[in-house]
Amino acid sequence: MDLDAVRTFVVAADAGRFQEAAAELAVTQQAVSKRIATLERGLGVRLFVRTPRGAQLTIDGQAFLPHARELLRVAERAVASVRAGTRALRVDVLSSRSAQSGLMREFHRLHPEIELDVLTLFDLDTAVAELCSGALDATFRAVAAPGRPLPEDVAAVRVFDEPLQLLTGPGHALANARSVTMAELVGHRIWMPGIVPGTEWAAYYDDLVAEFGLTIEATGPNFGSDALLDTIADTPALATFMSAQTRLVWPAGHGLRRIPVTDPTPVYPHSLLWHRDNPHPALATLRTHLATVPPTCDETTAWTPGWTNPR
Repeated sequence: MDLDAVRTFVVAADAGRFQEAAAELAVTQQAVSKRIATLERGLGVRLFVRTPRGAQLTIDGQAFLPHARELLRVAERAVASVRAGTRALRVDVLSSRSAQSGLMREFHRLHPEIELDVLTLFDLDTAVAELCSGALDATFRAVAAPGRPLPEDVAAVRVFDEPLQLLTGPGHALANARSVTMAELVGHRIWMPGIVPGTEWAAYYDDLVAEFGLTIEATGPNFGSDALLDTIADTPALATFMSAQTRLVWPAGHGLRRIPVTDPTPVYPHSLLWHRDNPHPALATLRTHLATVPPTCDETTAWTPGWTNPR
């Protein structure tokens, strides 16, 4: 259905005269008549009767008028949904409890006028494909793992470093340590279920193991953070890595310990990725905000893989 014809019909119905409708629409009276005639042919009914007093709606015209108004309202909403600055900014984060999610909550607090759509995608390839298709505006990633460069039209800027801590139960050999060095972790079992081969976080932990001789086990299904905390609390032989920024709540009886890791401190590097041609104005606001995020650790004592973006 021709929306120009529908709009002409509504204006003519409100004006009561084709001449006045033509003036309001800035077209000729002949153009108004042609549009109405085209609409009537498409509907198979007469919408107006021409009288000395002007154009009066027929019974069919009266029945069609409220639906015609709704068609125009729907069209306006459809256009607004994709007009620059009017649709939600879509951003991908690792999980709802992750540090990136915390960054987006702070961004929303400072910019409540910007509508956000925060989602969680699985891996880098999926996120990059969504960026290139325009279905996603930005994603937080550790960027390309070795051998998997980003497309030239996808930009990446490192915006945030996430220091890792050791999480143990009360019976673990390191539970009472105020801090541990990477060398002191050698020989201890670090359990991290859910590491998927081929992802950028798997590449990160592979490099961490190779660099420091750690034992990281990814065996067993990933039942989520609650199940992980239960197992770590009840198993003295196991520990896990946990972000210093991850918000966790566990039962008082668990007695879990969060222990800083030093010499060096392993940090998970987060870059913001976006398509270079993305026109959403809120994307620039997000990038400006992330540029002001203060450092979370001393870069001179931090470790990241060699393939991550430089600071």
